[in-house]
Amino acid sequence: MARYTGPKTKKARALGEAIYGPDRSFERKKYPPGHHGNSRRRRNKSDYALQLMEKQKAKYTYGVLERQFRNLFEEANRRTGVTGENLLQLLEARLDNVVYRLGFAPTRRAARQLVSHKHILLNGRINNIPSAQIKPGDKISVRGKSQGMEVVRHAVDTKGAVRNFAWLEFNRDIMEGKFLEYPLRTAIPENINEQLIVELYSK
Repeated sequence: MARYTGPKTKKARALGEAIYGPDRSFERKKYPPGHHGNSRRRRNKSDYALQLMEKQKAKYTYGVLERQFRNLFEEANRRTGVTGENLLQLLEARLDNVVYRLGFAPTRRAARQLVSHKHILLNGRINNIPSAQIKPGDKISVRGKSQGMEVVRHAVDTKGAVRNFAWLEFNRDIMEGKFLEYPLRTAIPENINEQLIVELYSK
């Protein structure tokens, strides 16, 4: 399965935000990468550049490639409601993202790997498709023999304090979560200006 495997800090610096989580290297160099470092004078970005950067930020944050992202936007545009909010809801409803939000994995990359390696059950059945769309009422759990994996146990133990999303329900005893509803935009913590993405695709 195709995915971005390049340097994370460099990509975060290019987009101006630590999209892969806390990063000490990014904190030391909060400016775009390049031969001249921070000494180079940089021109103000055009509207198109800002829109493109916002799309790239969303793509790399959720680990989605260009064609997948375009398809998600078209689906969001077909749905009733605000297109930008629909788009973020669809991104949040990806199986790998829900696994990450529930705290079964420390990062979205790790969550994608858990899904791909058949450690995750969707409604009691193995699902190894990271991009699978979760629907309200669906149950996501860790496969029985995979619950003892160190990476899973450590993630569940350390993320317990921050697992506080109104659209998810989590039962630690049976290592199972439930997708209750699509989240409201105000509840999604990602710093993404979805309106710029809508403007980009509306050209």
